[in-house]
Amino acid sequence: MSSKSFFKKKTFFVNNLFPNFSSKNNIKINNIRTLKYAEKFDLTFFDSVKYKPFAQDTNASFCITTKKLEKFLPNKLEKIIVKNVLFELAKVLKKMYPSADIDYPDFTLKNPNKKKYKSVKFGNNVLIGKNVKIGKNSQIGSFSVIEHDVEIGKNCVIGSNVCLKSTTLGNDVIIQDNCKIGSKGFGFIPLKEKNFKIPHIGKVLIKDNVEIASGCTIDRGSVDDTEIGENTYLDNQVHVAHNVKIGSNCMIAGQVGFAGSSTIGNNVSIGGQAGISGHLTIGNNVKIGGGSGVVKDVEDNQIVMGYPAVPFKEFIKNWKK
Repeated sequence: MSSKSFFKKKTFFVNNLFPNFSSKNNIKINNIRTLKYAEKFDLTFFDSVKYKPFAQDTNASFCITTKKLEKFLPNKLEKIIVKNVLFELAKVLKKMYPSADIDYPDFTLKNPNKKKYKSVKFGNNVLIGKNVKIGKNSQIGSFSVIEHDVEIGKNCVIGSNVCLKSTTLGNDVIIQDNCKIGSKGFGFIPLKEKNFKIPHIGKVLIKDNVEIASGCTIDRGSVDDTEIGENTYLDNQVHVAHNVKIGSNCMIAGQVGFAGSSTIGNNVSIGGQAGISGHLTIGNNVKIGGGSGVVKDVEDNQIVMGYPAVPFKEFIKNWKK
């Protein structure tokens, strides 16, 4: 996970964040990170036994969790016991990152300074935010918006009407027309009075040689990042939700949808209009047929199809009945 942040952070001591929690070591919280990436002085969260392997090895100093799950955490870590982990996490995120719950307009946008970006070609009516970095020989199409602190590598081609925010691109990346990358994900705590928006402090990381076709939407991560691996191609109108990680050399056909926090291995091929449910793990070298609905993990080297997706031979057998 990259340490770069696109949002201003407020500083809190842990006891100030949790009125009903009193730590003997009332230290200043460095950041909020997932179990896997948390370091000393970080706050993390543990809401599902599915993440037990990461819980046992986390380096965080504090963890929001439940009475039922606390036994899986290291003894050295201080546990903050709550009833609803994600709700408490959302409230803490809102305190520390008050501007990350809504995609506010970027008022630093200006016409590009061509002296600053000497080797970059710009179309008409391009807007560039503060502290944007663009590598040599890249091209930005007309009416595209590159918001503050976005980083674009060398030899990239950004089409027209593209909006990039909270995003870092590698080299030789192609993003075709009408894509929106880095928006806040679809995350909230449902409440009868008023839903509570979960701030999204992560980003989108797109690695080298990725191609993203027209009309794709990729949401930034909530606490973790959303990632697209090297040499992966997305066809038109693909949606990638928050925290999804897609490996290298993947081929994703049109109108595929990925729900949040799923992990896709390397060399995966997915047919058009397939749907991948949230918090799943899809192994390496997997093939998923078009129109399939994947609702459980898929091991390496499998071919699946149907709704719910089943091994291909089983699908054919059932289809012939």
